[in-house]
Amino acid sequence: MDLVKDIHKSEYGELPSVVVCTPGRFHLIGEHSWFFKDKTLSMGINLPVYVAVSFRDDNAFSFYFPQLKDRKKISQAAMKFRKEDRWANSIKAMIYGFTSGGFEVKGMNFTVYSDILPSGGFGITTAIKVGAAYAIRELHDFKCDENQLIQVISRGNIKFLGSNNYLSAILTAIHTEKNSIVLTDHTTKSYEILPFNFPEKKIVLVDAKVPRVSIWNEEILREPESALLLGELKDRRSYIRGGWTYEENPHEVNLVLSMAPEFIHQKLNSVIKEHQFVLDAWDGLEKGVFGKFARAVNHSHENMRDEYDISCPEIDWILKRLSEINPNNDDSRNPFNCGRITGKGFGRCLYAILDEKDVPEFNNKLSEFTKIFGFKASSYIVEPAQGVHFV
Repeated sequence: MDLVKDIHKSEYGELPSVVVCTPGRFHLIGEHSWFFKDKTLSMGINLPVYVAVSFRDDNAFSFYFPQLKDRKKISQAAMKFRKEDRWANSIKAMIYGFTSGGFEVKGMNFTVYSDILPSGGFGITTAIKVGAAYAIRELHDFKCDENQLIQVISRGNIKFLGSNNYLSAILTAIHTEKNSIVLTDHTTKSYEILPFNFPEKKIVLVDAKVPRVSIWNEEILREPESALLLGELKDRRSYIRGGWTYEENPHEVNLVLSMAPEFIHQKLNSVIKEHQFVLDAWDGLEKGVFGKFARAVNHSHENMRDEYDISCPEIDWILKRLSEINPNNDDSRNPFNCGRITGKGFGRCLYAILDEKDVPEFNNKLSEFTKIFGFKASSYIVEPAQGVHFV
């Protein structure tokens, strides 16, 4: 992208040696189940992040994000996590990921370009990390295969940022393809590319701008005891799609989960349901049956709203209006559109998949939303995009 190269040259006095493009991303179903080694459906989208990099004459690192008009500069010796560095911490984490793995990193100038800011929750932060990791490897000509690179990103996330390492986000940024969805299997740490062959459909991402509120702390669910309980309910059979599913007998499920407090019991039960929705959506995608895929998406949102408890009235209002557009009066089990909460945190973002002819009506509903709730939603028509690549 010439604009990124020109900005880098204007900032640092020379063209970048490497420019990497990484897609944005959103999760369709299963993003809250990674701790239990379940599955996640994700899509890389054409909201790209560009990372441009060149060497410096010293051992310092400079970072520039033109959309934020934000500049940072640090020495290699003083490189540490600082809350005020915000987006730049993502690049510092990747530098740490290399140096902690024994790679010798030289001073560099970075430019990050993205029309969507990291706060939007559409995979922009992950795109910065993956783009930076690929750019650093290319610039230094490190002999580092994909598995080693994923370990670099993991060390940066866990040891430098002190955050969780979301494999589905990383694999989607790397491997997503056009007209496709990425299925991440957290049990095997592998991925599969699934077709998204519904050319008559449009995908709309919506940032409802609802202030994020932490309703409950997910970490209380991510305890070994919870994983052990769900492990008892996993039914491994070779003929089942994905190799295993959860116990279907409600009595058996309740018997096992009754050992947990009621609050945890409810959340674990929603994790069980979410896994089945992933399998149902997977089946719909592979068979090219939009109705089955859409039904799984809609049920997943109901599950997130009613049992996992992460939605909010504003998001639910938009998705209710979506369901009223072009309903399938002949068969309510095969909807013509679908949508679900997505994005970082509890509430704020959602996606809708609907016929192209119905997009104007959906946009009118978003205008009503602004009048009723006072939040001006931002919407983006997106499509599946190519994974990380050099430009």
